[in-house]
Amino acid sequence: MLSEPEKKLLEAIRDARERRQPLAPLAEQLGVDLTGAYRVQSASLAEQSLVGYKLGLVSPAKQRQMGLSSPIYGRISRAMLREPVLSLSEFVQPRIEPEIAVVLRDPVRPGAPPGTVALAIGAAFLGIDLLDSVWEGYRFSAPDVVADNASGGAFLLGEQALPWPVEGELSLYLDGELVASGSIAALDPVTEHVAWLAAAVGGLEPGHVIYLGSPAAAVPARPGVLELRGPRGAVLLARLEA
Repeated sequence: MLSEPEKKLLEAIRDARERRQPLAPLAEQLGVDLTGAYRVQSASLAEQSLVGYKLGLVSPAKQRQMGLSSPIYGRISRAMLREPVLSLSEFVQPRIEPEIAVVLRDPVRPGAPPGTVALAIGAAFLGIDLLDSVWEGYRFSAPDVVADNASGGAFLLGEQALPWPVEGELSLYLDGELVASGSIAALDPVTEHVAWLAAAVGGLEPGHVIYLGSPAAAVPARPGVLELRGPRGAVLLARLEA
């Protein structure tokens, strides 16, 4: 059950998405804390089929900037996993970042040790997170971004399965121009992050897709051909249309 301030925050986010108009941050003004923000997030996707989660703020430096001591998460609905042709007109403030996603082979229960988590990971795939914040200029507090589903807009998933653990670099190109890159090692310790997620959401199930965060800063999206290159010659191609 949402409190009245949480209902107001949910309605403001939904309205901003419908109108594709960014908002000034609201959570602090309304008195919604991080726990309440996760309730708003859950309510915003209550009627959609959940296929996984995205991790955010996985680096200690980013957590400190937001006044946190742990990552955050967002939910991924089936409708958010998209085919590799996207229209940017659907989104409020689209940005793109390269990621690695893993698909679970086994369940991960709350309290599972990192070793159990490692065994539960079936394979890894290249991924692109098309971020879409309703908060003006991507300026927000932790409760703001969590209530807005951790800026989750749409997700692309590669077709080539990579054995876990994955090592190497991610390089994201837009119309042949390198726009973002980083080392997959920057996402470590992945098993600890997934164990934290399992505890936070009450457990993870086989088949869940977990986007692990990005080793590179997000960049504004514009129309063109996206090409994400990763380890073992893996490539993810997509087209962004106006």
